[in-house]
Amino acid sequence: MAQFEFVAWLVNWLIQHDDFEFDWDQGNSTKSLQKHKVAIGEAEQVFRNKDYLVPLGLQVSPPANEPRFGALGMDLSGRQFSVCFTIRDGKIRIISIRRMSNAERRNYASLRKE
Repeated sequence: MAQFEFVAWLVNWLIQHDDFEFDWDQGNSTKSLQKHKVAIGEAEQVFRNKDYLVPLGLQVSPPANEPRFGALGMDLSGRQFSVCFTIRDGKIRIISIRRMSNAERRNYASLRKE
């Protein structure tokens, strides 16, 4: 399981954006649908539903070739997701998105109470 280090600028960056742009290509637009049954629209909703978005921070383990970030959030129907993403040229590029595990749901609930 990935480990994250909190970075304040990520929270500020997510809060300051009113509308996010996304970077999709053939590989990352179909991977989450095939692997985890999460469509592009649902993935984008997690970021647009900002009141329920909880940034986890910079991924420190496992190492990656570019900065990767984690967040927990919900789509508009209330489904809870864990998302790994990077930011390229100011656009969000989702690496993976899947339903939250039980441990992530507990963590999300505790973080949302703050």
